[in-house]
Amino acid sequence: MVGTVAEYQIPEFTPEIAKATQPAWERLKGLIPEVEWAVYAPYIAEINRLKKEKNAVLLVHNYQTPEIFHGVADIAGDSLALAREAVNVDADVIVLCGVHFMAETAKILNPGKTVLIPDMAAGCSLAESITGADVRRLKAQHPGVPVVTYVNTSAEVKAESDVCCTSGNAVQVVESLGVDKVIFIPDEYLGRYVAEQTDVEIILYEGCCEVHEKFTAPELRDYRKSHPGIHVIAHPECPPDVLHEADFVGSTSGMINHLDETRPKEVVMITECSMSDNVSVQFPDVSFVRPCNLCDHMKRITLPKILHSLQTLQPEVLVDPGVAARAKRSVERMLEIGPR
Repeated sequence: MVGTVAEYQIPEFTPEIAKATQPAWERLKGLIPEVEWAVYAPYIAEINRLKKEKNAVLLVHNYQTPEIFHGVADIAGDSLALAREAVNVDADVIVLCGVHFMAETAKILNPGKTVLIPDMAAGCSLAESITGADVRRLKAQHPGVPVVTYVNTSAEVKAESDVCCTSGNAVQVVESLGVDKVIFIPDEYLGRYVAEQTDVEIILYEGCCEVHEKFTAPELRDYRKSHPGIHVIAHPECPPDVLHEADFVGSTSGMINHLDETRPKEVVMITECSMSDNVSVQFPDVSFVRPCNLCDHMKRITLPKILHSLQTLQPEVLVDPGVAARAKRSVERMLEIGPR
């Protein structure tokens, strides 16, 4: 036996493990050197074995590294897709391979299930930019104005909100309220994008994603110069001047759908860099130019930590029942409105 996760031993890379993980290797061999596969495969085999033993399901965000996304995910997608699927999960244990607010959302929607996150420190700059007290202050400043809250927030913030949204349905959620004005929190850039798509007045908050705010319009113009004819698609958490340079703007699931419909010869995805790696497997005929703005929080989730989480059923995500009940209403309203 070689390698350990805490006190737990990991099997060697044997012919039996090679056979068991061959389907994952077929998906990953264009992304991972073969010499590294001997390290990853034993973890993948043991994680997949333990999922059955513990009646566990892995919800994996699009920004996870390829060996997680293609090796152990049961359900993969963006924040909206994971929230939707969390409601329907038929398992005793949910392991959320993403960041903390996603695990909180899964727990809010599944109070009777054990919800784990492999690293409790996997946070989010947007979620950390606002508190429940901040929301109460905004509501006091704008009495009677409904609060639309990006799902990238804590349970405490969701509990103070009227309805949640994701980048994939933000415009639809705002317009569904039938009002002239909303408070939109916490992502300023997503809020500005929504404001350009609707006649509803958007009251903004100064939060941002530390990954997407790094992209610049000159960077996109440089991609066009060095790759003539390249198709540029960007996430709406990017600054407005970046979005104005893009050929398409959408959530991560929106990006995938757009690629499926358009099949450009060459594309650059202006979002977290693992997205391109993961999507490229689905579109082998598309050439991906890969910008590399990493989300350090997402990268805190690793195969060893996932395995340790399944072995110990820790760290467990808990949400105060009173807060969870109020937050659940805002999340369920989002799910009732549906995706666009």
